[in-house]
This record gives sequence, C-alpha cells and structure tokens, in this order.
Amino acid sequence: MRTVSRNLSRRGMLGLGAGAAAAATLSGCGGLKSSDGGGHADGSRQVQGGKDRPAKLIGDGSTSFTGKQPGHSKKPEPLEPGQTPPQFVVFSWDGAGEVGNGLFPRFLDLAKQHEAHMTFFLSGLYLLPESKKRLYEPPNNARGASDIGYLTDEHIKATLTNVNRAWLEGHEIGTHFNGHFCGEAHGSVKWWTPQQWKSEIDQAKSFVKEWKTNTGWHDLPALPFDYDKELAGGRTPCLLGQDNLLPTARELGWRYDASSPGGRQVWPVKRQGIWDYPLQAVPFPGHSFEVLSMDYNMLANQSVNSTKAPAYNYPGWRKQSAAAYIAGFQRAYETNRAPFFIGNHFEQWNGGIYMDSVEEAFKHIAAQRDKGADVRMVSFKEFTDWIDVQKPEVLDKLRTLDVGHQPTGGWKTFLA
Repeated sequence: MRTVSRNLSRRGMLGLGAGAAAAATLSGCGGLKSSDGGGHADGSRQVQGGKDRPAKLIGDGSTSFTGKQPGHSKKPEPLEPGQTPPQFVVFSWDGAGEVGNGLFPRFLDLAKQHEAHMTFFLSGLYLLPESKKRLYEPPNNARGASDIGYLTDEHIKATLTNVNRAWLEGHEIGTHFNGHFCGEAHGSVKWWTPQQWKSEIDQAKSFVKEWKTNTGWHDLPALPFDYDKELAGGRTPCLLGQDNLLPTARELGWRYDASSPGGRQVWPVKRQGIWDYPLQAVPFPGHSFEVLSMDYNMLANQSVNSTKAPAYNYPGWRKQSAAAYIAGFQRAYETNRAPFFIGNHFEQWNGGIYMDSVEEAFKHIAAQRDKGADVRMVSFKEFTDWIDVQKPEVLDKLRTLDVGHQPTGGWKTFLA
C-alpha cells in the first residue's frame, strides 16, 4: 500500500493512503445562502417547514430547547430472525464552517432533496470572533493559537444560519473540537491527556453555547438545540489522539467517536465503552491499494497533497474519487452490509472536484434506495440509535463477516 505524507501551510494537514497509522482531516468551510430555519430577534421562536416552534432559551440565549428534533419519527427496531440488515450510509463533514463558497447550503439542499441526514462536526472556533481569540486556551499551545483560521463576522453569521438550518432539517451537530493541532509537535492533539481533552471539549461547547456573549449579536436567533444534549460524538483533527480522548468521551456520556485512523468495511465494535466509527478503506480504481473514505485522502493519493494541481487532471480524478465511494458502497451493500462511513470538508481543492465526486456518489446511493434497496442515509447519531437496540448475539454474528464476504446460505439462514 502507498502512503503519502506532507504538511501543508497552517492547516497541519496530513494525507495518507489506507493502512497508514493516521489519515487526514481538517476543518471545512462553507458558503452563504438563505436558510429555511430562522427565528425572531429574541430567539423565542424557531421556524421550520413554515411552522413556529416555541423556543426555551438556554444560558445567554445562544442555544435553546425547541422540542424533539424534526425528521426523526421512526423508532429503531432490532432485526428480526432472518432479516437482511439495512445498508446504512453516513456522510459527515469536518469543521462545518460557512465561508461564502456555497458548499454548506449546497449539501443541505442535496440532503433535503433526497430526504437524507448527515453529521456536521462543528469546530467551536468557527463561532468565536478573532477579536476574542484569547478566550481560547488550547492545551500545550499559546493562548488564542489555532492551526485553522478564525472566521470573519460575516462567515460566523453564515455558519450560525446553516447550523440552525441543518439541525431543523434533521442533521446531527457533532464536534471537530477547536484549534486543529496536528503533526508530531508537543502541541499536537496526538499528545493530549484525557484532562486536556476535557478542557478542549469544554471550550468547544462554550463557544457554541455562548456565541451571543462572545459576539454581542443578541438580536440573532438562538440555535434550536441544547448542545449539552445534542453532542453525542466527534472526530479529532487528523484522526489523532483517540486513545486519550475516549476516557473523557465516556465520562461525558458520548455515544460514539469517529476518530479512528483508518478502518475496514466491517461491522463496528466499541472501544472503552464508546462505539468506534472509523473512516474505511475502499477500492481505489486503477490501483492495487485502497484509499480511506475521505476527500483529502483521495487528494493525497492523486496530487501528492497539492490542493491546486494542474487542471487537466481534474476530470479523471473526479471520476476516480466518485468511483471509489461508489465501489465502497456497492461492496458493502452486496456482501456484509457493514455501515459505510464517508468524511469530507467544505473545500474547493483541485477545482472543487471532490465536492462534485461526493455529490455524484450521494446521488448514486440515493438512487439505489429509491429503486427499492433498503439503504438508509443517516447521521452517526441515528445509526447509533439503531445499533444500540440490536441484540448482542446478532452483532457478534455480523462481525464474523469480513470485508466483501457474503453470509453463508444467505441472510435468512445466517441470521435465523
């Protein structure tokens, strides 16, 4: 297998092929567009689907309780004997910032069109003005330091608008923590202790829960959720530091973590009492090795970490990365039905081809569902709701199926 590694500018990015010890993530950005969600200036109401939702403000009014999240009416049920497992697919986004390139609302529109849900791992710093950056005390780094940029006021407001809309349309808001410190240096999240992760999480939550105090924008609507209750999991920067994060995640009552540095398309297990949802190695057309199911890992193996490679490469790379996602989906659907996890960023690397390829894959998967396939395009939290009600002996049986392996005798026999 091939491994590509190179640091890029302030992002602390690391791009790696499948099978390596770590893989790349970095905070994403998004674009400005009007939203379906909203509210009155005092944050006392939220509007969704043309209906007012009473909002009980929390703390300084940055967040609120508006009742049960829309779009989640079906209660998950355990598999019946002999039943074929659904094919779950989770699209997730690191950073979930909105910087005027239209990507956040683009994928909200896509999900709405196809009645799908996703997970947005929000970076807490994306709701903190740079003028208040000294409020952030990153472990083993200088006060206010960050390896991702602080957003402008305009982009913070756009991020709030799209996060508001995302939750009201049934999507999950997780966390991508704050400063995105990667690599091998002392300040990297790789070396943080459980206590330091606790500090980072507390701060990430505070920036979401106190954005009105930090910005002074008290005339804007509150976010329509209680973040203490909403937050059920996250993904660490560059997929580093999970071992020391997990004790803290368990203490905080998190239900899953999506920070494993590369996994395989098999049924998940718990680590330290937390569901472990790794990015997965999928077939990489034209190569004998596989690639992790994330846009930056496609880029790392196509353009050796360059985000602005010569444009004549783009059509072939776009086709190849879309085909990789589709191949990963098809392999799982046709064999062991392991849930398929995809990670992305709101970035326009290499001419925006990775946004186009993930949209192509998304539409392909949705089309299979619309043709009658039992495919469920959900958030990590929704998948966790489902797997939590399955019988332990059924999950143990599912875990015996390796990558690309079909159940002996078919599902009716296998799960009889």
